[in-house]
Formats: sequence, C-alpha cells, structure tokens
Amino acid sequence: MLEEGVHDFAMAKHKASQRLRVVGRRHLPSNREIEAAMQDHRRLFFDEEDRAALHELRERALQAMQLLEGFQPRLVGAALNGTAGLGSRAVLHVFAEAVEDVIFVLMDRRISYRESERVLREGRMARAYPALLLRLGDEEVEVVVFPSDGLRRAPPSPVDGRPMRRADMAELRRLMASGGVPA
Repeated sequence: MLEEGVHDFAMAKHKASQRLRVVGRRHLPSNREIEAAMQDHRRLFFDEEDRAALHELRERALQAMQLLEGFQPRLVGAALNGTAGLGSRAVLHVFAEAVEDVIFVLMDRRISYRESERVLREGRMARAYPALLLRLGDEEVEVVVFPSDGLRRAPPSPVDGRPMRRADMAELRRLMASGGVPA
C-alpha cells in the first residue's frame, strides 16, 4: 500500500493474494494488522524525504482547512496518522447543509475543484457522500461533505471499525509543530 499508492484495504489484499497465489480470506491479514505493519514500516524507514512529503501534505490540508473554516473541517486518514505514502492525498471531512454551500465558497475564492463522491461503510451498509477534489499547489485535497450534524458521529474506520479519528486545525498544527507521526 505504501509503495504502490494503493489506498483501499480490500484492493490491496486482492492484489497481494493474486501475487502470492493465496486462496481464501482467512489467510489474509486484517485491516488492523496491515495498518500496524504500515506504521512499523514508517518507524523503520521514515527518512527526511518522507518527513518532508508528509509535512507538505499536511500543509496543503491546513491550507484547505483554513479556506473551509466555516464548515468545521477535520483531517482524517493517512495524512493524519502518518501512513501517507506514494500518491496519498489529504482527506478532509466538512459539515454543511448542502454541498453547494461548500462549492459557493470555493467559487468565491476561485479555487478549482472537481466533483466526486466517497463511499463509506457503515456496518454492512455503504453510503455515498459528495466529495470535492481541490487542487492546491501540486497536491490534491479530497473534501468529503457530511450533513451539518455529522460532526457528532464519525464514520467507522476501515482499519478497525471504531469511529474514525478526526483532527481539527488546532490538533493538526500541534502535530505539525512536533514534527510527529501519532502512535
């Protein structure tokens, strides 16, 4: 996942099982085991180039969060937990009555974007949320738009099924100031 820029656990498992000719899911690691292995890999092999790339990714996330401050932006995923690798993009959750509210702010500030959607699992169900892909410098930031009351209930993490960790601007700034990769 780190080396090839695969961001989906199921897709990564499928590719690995094909390469290794493994049949059946029971022989594959859990998402939690994969995430732990990625964090171990980062601890062992994280160099200055990786640190600079992660910092740049977080800078772009912070820039987008400042642009969208009125929508209570939260950073999630690999840019937050430090497992961002090749091709990773920052992912933000924002909260609005309608996706058009966010689009109006982007248009007003002349920020180019593409419309998309992000499908998130909620138990056995999957739900599609509107998403916007913003181009900020050389980086693309994905902004997933949740209903206004969505801040109170984070979607389940694809890693362990518990509520997804979210960081506001203050937490992201503290993380960047410490140069840290959270445990």
